[in-house]
Amino acid sequence: MRDLTSHRSMKLKAALFAGIGLLSGCLLWISIPTFKSAVLLILCIWAFCRLYYFAFYVIERYIDPGFRFSGVFDAMRYLLRAKNKQENQTPAPPPRRKSP
Repeated sequence: MRDLTSHRSMKLKAALFAGIGLLSGCLLWISIPTFKSAVLLILCIWAFCRLYYFAFYVIERYIDPGFRFSGVFDAMRYLLRAKNKQENQTPAPPPRRKSP
């Protein structure tokens, strides 16, 4: 997949994401207009924003600086591979002690 390089396209994409988020959030809250649903919606949005930050900033900067992700699915695939790699590795036997 090619990288998006047009500034106009990037701004349009950001505006569309914002529109989708605002519209779906408003429709969801309108369907159940309670304080509890508003708080849960805000917490859901906050948690996914933090997950997105983790997936792209923390992993690339601190966990594996050599790997670059092109999307959320690449980040998930990377994390699953790392988990499977750890599970498949057998621990090394402890070093033998010399007898006195």
